[in-house]
Amino acid sequence: MAGGGDGRRGDGGPGYGERLRRARLGLICLIAPIVMLFISLTSAYIVRQGLPMFDGASNSYVRDWGGVNLPWVLLAINTGVLLLSSVTIEAARRDYARQAALAPVKSIPGVSLGEENHLPWLGITVILGIGFLVGQGLAWRELQNRGFFVSTNPNSSFVYLLTGAHAVHLAGGIIALVWAAATSLLRKPVEARRIAVDVTAWYWHFMGLLWIYVFAFLEFAR
Repeated sequence: MAGGGDGRRGDGGPGYGERLRRARLGLICLIAPIVMLFISLTSAYIVRQGLPMFDGASNSYVRDWGGVNLPWVLLAINTGVLLLSSVTIEAARRDYARQAALAPVKSIPGVSLGEENHLPWLGITVILGIGFLVGQGLAWRELQNRGFFVSTNPNSSFVYLLTGAHAVHLAGGIIALVWAAATSLLRKPVEARRIAVDVTAWYWHFMGLLWIYVFAFLEFAR
C-alpha cells in the first residue's frame, strides 16, 4: 500500500502513485513515435497525391494517383465496434481505480464492504478488439473484390498502409489487454492490476482516436 503524499513506500521504494505516474510517462513515450509515424504517412499521402509522374510512352508528366472505392459501410461498422470497445475498457479502468481506492479500507480488520459483482470488461474489450481486426480483414477483402490491391495505384497503396499500420498497433493493444487481464488471473496486488489496466486503457483510447483520424482523413483527402 502506498504511504505518504509523495507516493513512496515506507522502505524508500516507489509507491503506488509514483509507479502509476511512471507508467503513464512510459505510455506517452510509446505514443509519441506512433503519432510521428502517422504524421509522416499523412504528409507522404498529401505530397504523393499531387505529384505527377513522368510517362516515358507519352514523354510527358501524368497523374497516376487513381481512385479507390472504399467499403464505407463496413468501415463505419468497424468504427462503431472500436468506439464501443473504448467504452468497455473505460468501464474496466474505472472499476480497477475504485478497487485500488477501496483497498486501504478493506485492509482494516473488521471492515467489510460486501461482495461486489464485476463484469468482465477486459474480456469484452478483447472480443470487440478482435472483432474490429476481423472487420478490417473483411474490408480489405472487399477492396480486393472491387479490384483494388496494394499495387493497383498509389492511392490504394496508401489505404492499405494507413489501415494496416493502425491494425498492427491495435493488435499490440490486444496483447496489452491480455497482459492486463493476466494480472487479475495471477492475483497480483490491486495496485499493480490498476496500473496495468490504466495504461492499457489510455493506449486503447488513443487507438480509437487514431482510427477516427485515419477514417476521416481517407474520406476527406480523396
